[in-house]
Amino acid sequence: MKRSLLFILIGLLFVLPTHGRKREKEEIRNVILLIGDGMGLAHVSMLQIAEKYAPTAFDRAHNTALIVTRSANNRVTDSSAAGTAIATGHKTNNSVVGLSPSGERLTSMMEMARDAGRPTGLVVTCHLQHATPAAFYAHVKHRNKTKEITQDLLRSNFDVLIGGGRKYLREESPEGGSYLEAFQKRGYQVVDTLPAAKKIRSGRLLCVAAEKMLPRAKGRGDFLPQATKKALEILSANAKSAKKGFLVMIEGSQIDHAAHANNEERILAEMHDFAATINVAMDFADRNSGTLVIVAADHETGGLAIPAKKADFTLAENGLNCIFATKGHSATMVPVFLYGTGAERIHGVMDNTQLGKRIMELLGLKK
Repeated sequence: MKRSLLFILIGLLFVLPTHGRKREKEEIRNVILLIGDGMGLAHVSMLQIAEKYAPTAFDRAHNTALIVTRSANNRVTDSSAAGTAIATGHKTNNSVVGLSPSGERLTSMMEMARDAGRPTGLVVTCHLQHATPAAFYAHVKHRNKTKEITQDLLRSNFDVLIGGGRKYLREESPEGGSYLEAFQKRGYQVVDTLPAAKKIRSGRLLCVAAEKMLPRAKGRGDFLPQATKKALEILSANAKSAKKGFLVMIEGSQIDHAAHANNEERILAEMHDFAATINVAMDFADRNSGTLVIVAADHETGGLAIPAKKADFTLAENGLNCIFATKGHSATMVPVFLYGTGAERIHGVMDNTQLGKRIMELLGLKK
């Protein structure tokens, strides 16, 4: 009996490491990066509580991590500096997009992926020129330089662009005519509603569905989950043609707006919308091996806490409050949730720049 047990234990010593090595070697072809703008751990907890602890998209995660969000010049970051840190793997000052503090141009993971022949895309509920999406393609000294950012958007040559910002794209481009016309000349299929893109299944898509921002969650329906489905459909087709995987960034942009307003109801609506979008990405990963889903935040907004209403914990129920410490951002770490192929390869407590660099490494991206 003892000898049989010994053989079993020896067998396990050989089998388990081999399985680990096999997982480590599995190729990550596609990365779906979802950013909940302003989403802290308390925002995720708010959703779980509202769902009475029934499983949410966040509970599906195979692994988790934490990231520190400080910028180069401030312990409390803004979206442009945080977006740049994740997109490029380098710190910059608040309000700066895609440049180092000294003004050096920083190359984003999306630009590297594009240059490597990988299909690329952005899907947001803000305007496409907003700070977080801009960090993946623009290089400007201040996030408010919308005209310069729009020029960089035209130069990006990403396969799929879905969001708002029609107002800025109607302006005259340096090439003559509007930016919308300039995109069409570059081979983009340009539409102004998501239903108009229904028959578009490959190639280049520019869907500008609002003058600036999309409506709030309750007013836009299932736009973000459906836009994510459309982007994944097109990018998958393009990836098949290119024989390479894709990279896409999808942002729950207005979690941040709701948290700035300290509006609990709006935050919850945006979190429901973002969770539905995460489920779309995770379902795609289930059907397509080699896909890694990364759900992160750029920073926390609102200083949200969910304390008990009563301090007597002998009670059957103490009640809960949602309390905001600020109408701005905070310096707290934010969560990262990982799902699919390679989920075990990002873990621990890290700087936001390390998250960006790790994604580049996993996709084999180089300048």
